Amino acid sequence: MARTKQIKTSKPQQVILGIVKWILIIFFALYTLFPLVWLFITSLKTNAEYFDSPFSLPAVPQWQNYVNAVTQANLGQMIFNSITVAVIATIINVLVAAMASYAISRFKFKGREIIFALFSAGIMVPLNAMMVPYYTIFSKVGLLDSLNSLRILYAAIGIPISTFIIRGFMDSFPLEIEEAAYVDGCGFFGRFFKIVLPLTKTGLVTAATFQFITCWNEFVYANLLTSSPTKKTIQIGIRFFTNQFTTDYVSMYAAIIVAIVPSIVIYMLFQEQIISGLTAGAVKG
Repeated sequence: MARTKQIKTSKPQQVILGIVKWILIIFFALYTLFPLVWLFITSLKTNAEYFDSPFSLPAVPQWQNYVNAVTQANLGQMIFNSITVAVIATIINVLVAAMASYAISRFKFKGREIIFALFSAGIMVPLNAMMVPYYTIFSKVGLLDSLNSLRILYAAIGIPISTFIIRGFMDSFPLEIEEAAYVDGCGFFGRFFKIVLPLTKTGLVTAATFQFITCWNEFVYANLLTSSPTKKTIQIGIRFFTNQFTTDYVSMYAAIIVAIVPSIVIYMLFQEQIISGLTAGAVKG
C-alpha cells in the first residue's frame, strides 16, 4: 500500500521533470540550429533583401549565389585542397597517435606516465601562440606556400588529443588476445596492424573524426602558410567576397554553407562511433 502511494505521489513529479527536460532540449536545439537556418535562408536572398530585412524569407530563392560562390572564388579547387590536406593529415595523425598510444599503454618503462602527461599537456597549448615558431620552421625548410606544410602541421598539432583518446582504448584492450596471437606465432607488426588496430577502431574513428573536422575548419595557419590562389583551402575562399570597399554578403554566406556541410556530414556519419568512443574511452578496464 505504501509502495502504491509512493508511486502515485512521484508520478506528477516525473511528468513535470519530463516536460522541463523536453523544454530544455527544444530550447537548446533551436538555439543551435537557428544560426544555421538563418544562414541558409540569407544565402538565398539578394544583398538588397538582406540589408532591407535580414530575418525575412527571400522573395525568389537566389540559387545563383551558390553558383557565384563556387565559380567566382574557385571554391572547387579550394575544396579539393581541403580534402587532400584533411585526409592525409588525419591518416598520419591517427597512425602516429595509435603507435604512441600502444607503446605507452603496453610497454612498462620508466617515465611512461610523464611522457603521456607531456602529450596531454599539448592539448592546453594555444595554437595561436606557436605561429612565429611554426612559420620560422617551415620557412627554413622551404615549405612555405605549400599544402605539405599544412598536412605536416595539422597532423602534428592533433597528436596530443588523438593520443589521449586512443590510449583509453588501448588500456581497455584485453592483453590475453595479444598473448594468444603471440603464442600462435604472430609478430609485433602483425599483432599491431591485424589485431590491435581493428579491435580498437572505435577509438581510431573518434580521433580521426575530430582530427578531420579540425583540419577542415582551420583558418589561421592556412592563411599564414599559404599565399598562392591554387594553394588556398576552403576556409580562405570565404574571404574572397570581402574587399576594401564592398562585401557580397549573400555569396559569402553561400560559401560558408558549402564549407560547413562536409563537417556536418562527417559528424552525422560517425556520431555513434564518436559518442561510444568518448564514453568507452573514459573508463579503463
